[in-house]
Amino acid sequence: MGNLLENQMFLLFLVMAIGYAIGRLKIKGIGLGSAGILIVALVFGHFGYEVPSIVQNIGLACFVSAVGFIAGPTFFKNFKGKAKAYVVIGLSIVCVGMLVCLTVIAVTGTSVDLSLGLLAGALTTTPGLAAGIEATGSELVSVGYGIAYPFGVISVVLFVQLMPRLLHADLEAEKEELKKKNQNVKKLIPENLIRFDTFGLFSFSVAVLLGFLIGQIEIPLPGGGSFSLGTSGGPLLIGIVLGHFQNIGIFDMRVKNGTLTTMRELGLAFFLAGAGTHAGKGFLEVLMDRGLILFFYGALMAVGPLVIGLLVARKLFRLNVLDSMGSICGGMTSTPALGSLISSAGTDDVVHSYAATYPVALAMIVILVELVGAKMG
Repeated sequence: MGNLLENQMFLLFLVMAIGYAIGRLKIKGIGLGSAGILIVALVFGHFGYEVPSIVQNIGLACFVSAVGFIAGPTFFKNFKGKAKAYVVIGLSIVCVGMLVCLTVIAVTGTSVDLSLGLLAGALTTTPGLAAGIEATGSELVSVGYGIAYPFGVISVVLFVQLMPRLLHADLEAEKEELKKKNQNVKKLIPENLIRFDTFGLFSFSVAVLLGFLIGQIEIPLPGGGSFSLGTSGGPLLIGIVLGHFQNIGIFDMRVKNGTLTTMRELGLAFFLAGAGTHAGKGFLEVLMDRGLILFFYGALMAVGPLVIGLLVARKLFRLNVLDSMGSICGGMTSTPALGSLISSAGTDDVVHSYAATYPVALAMIVILVELVGAKMG
């Protein structure tokens, strides 16, 4: 068995199989879903097994590209209608997380680099992690990220399943409301377009390719730092654009729904398997060395933004529960939570609020981490 686990393909699908089995278990109707893969991956990572980073990155790109294509047909219409709500929710979640982070630094004396890593992990943002390392030049950012990341994922996954119940939401009515709001506007597509394959894999590949290139562009920030959309933001943006226009000149860029569903689910599983094994490496040793209190600090940085995000979405902007949960997933930049929300809600329509909020939150967390790291690190 030991030799088999050294085979990375065998390890990947073993983690996925066990993870899905665990995620299927539910307590009072609440389960981890695909996030069960993360738990299993953390255990394997702790024992030194690792899914290659390329698998994690491919998974992330496939997941967000699929989300972009799904959201694309109605994205701009919906964003125009509720742009203020989505922007404020994204900014509120990130700013509250940073406020908790600064409080931890000031009150407990925890180092800036470690605290920024905890924040990046709590908000499950890899670009935030990269920004923290760049701004402080310290590997302790990665340590903090590894401690807070598992709770950051699991807390949002459970939150988006539990809140609709606690709020006594009529999910069927809410799904119908979202379906009407997100109903695709029939777009006139020219006839005789060139289509390269039946399933739309050509179009999907182009979205990932262009998204990767866009994601590498460095956008200057005040103070000398920079910001890029990365592997997550770039493909998401291109997916939205191609999903909206559906053709480029004489080329048909539509992707079949079945292809998008498959890519979304497979991408999420690959991402969780890779992220979990990397985060699990040395996880217990770090906690034993640094103390469980760091886990508590990371939990505060995750729970505080969740609560504020819900209050802003529900009380200030009166969004329905499913719309609120989608925007919270986007504000927390939580890929796994979106997958869980789609599964528990039983509709893809929640991706629209996620896709609208995600870029705002992603840009804000990178900017704040860069600024705090540069000034205080």
